Amino acid sequence: MPKLILLRHLKSQWNLENKFTGWTDVPLSKEGKESAKEVAGKLKGLQIDKVYTSPLIRNKDSVSLILENLGKKDLPLIIDK
Repeated sequence: MPKLILLRHLKSQWNLENKFTGWTDVPLSKEGKESAKEVAGKLKGLQIDKVYTSPLIRNKDSVSLILENLGKKDLPLIIDK
């Protein structure tokens, strides 16, 4: 049976500053980037066929870092609002 996996972006710089980001395009924090390996470890073993993300840099970078840690950088990536 197919599964839908929903993930929030990794920690952004504004998350650290307790600011509401909304559609403001802020980057990931150092802590957020470093957590990609842990998140990928929790997804290890799951079949992932394609990935959807928003065009915001924190989301695209989250996906890129997680997939890199999973060894799945070649998966289809659909960027959409």
